[in-house]
Amino acid sequence: MSKIDHSLFNTQESAFDPGMCPICQSPLKLRHSKNGAFIGCSDYPNCEYSKPLHESDNTELTAIEGSKCPECQSELVIRKGRYGMYIGCSNFPECHYIKSNKEETADNVACPSCHKGHLIKRANKYGKNFYPCDQYPKCHYALNFPPVAHACAKCAWPIMQEKKAAAGLIWQCPERKCGYKQPAE
Repeated sequence: MSKIDHSLFNTQESAFDPGMCPICQSPLKLRHSKNGAFIGCSDYPNCEYSKPLHESDNTELTAIEGSKCPECQSELVIRKGRYGMYIGCSNFPECHYIKSNKEETADNVACPSCHKGHLIKRANKYGKNFYPCDQYPKCHYALNFPPVAHACAKCAWPIMQEKKAAAGLIWQCPERKCGYKQPAE
């Protein structure tokens, strides 16, 4: 097993000189957090100055010929952002239009909590699907499994959720106190 020469890492980091803090004139350093690398003041916590390592995470990949932004009539472009690929306006930052393809109505199942909205299929930043109410932030109701417009036989909750089990697909009541299960119809 070979040993790692740690002096190489220190040399590379010291070669990076981000300059001085504009607030307190202390040297800036490369810092790391759960969200990634950034540049911060070496006098932290006395000085809380920080800035992102890259000014913009969004990179424009290609223009979509013949497409128009519905807000400002500029051309639409394909961009790569922190949550993956998306279609946005080429006139950014003046126009903030982004074409959303994340929301899908989950078979038009009405929200059992607010009775005004519908449950929609969304994906979190890791790609896992969940089913929140489209009236968010007024309504915070959400499910982790696909909703089914079928009332629970035990507690009469207006919807069930579809889950995979060893015996096949089942419908389960999303209410914690109930938990009733039945085979999917």
